Amino acid sequence: MSGARIDWPGLVRAGLHRLGLAPGAFWALTPVELKIMLGADQAAAPLTRARLAELAAAFPDAMKGADDGGTGKPDRAAGDAGGAAGGLGPDGDGL
Repeated sequence: MSGARIDWPGLVRAGLHRLGLAPGAFWALTPVELKIMLGADQAAAPLTRARLAELAAAFPDAMKGADDGGTGKPDRAAGDAGGAAGGLGPDGDGL
């Protein structure tokens, strides 16, 4: 046992009041079932194209100017080889 204390009063309140379970139904649940019913086991939503576009707009790639030794193209992270596996077309731009 990890030594973590279980908040029984909080769990009973959540089951009986928040979920509206009868006491017998609450005590018949397994901890995993209660966790799922309370929504604690929900995974994060997958990243969609729209969300990726929002993030790209909010955090654009840094552009290096000629005085920085750059080419005016987005500065790639060190070790990023690009290419087809990196999601880039043959000219180095996005597909």
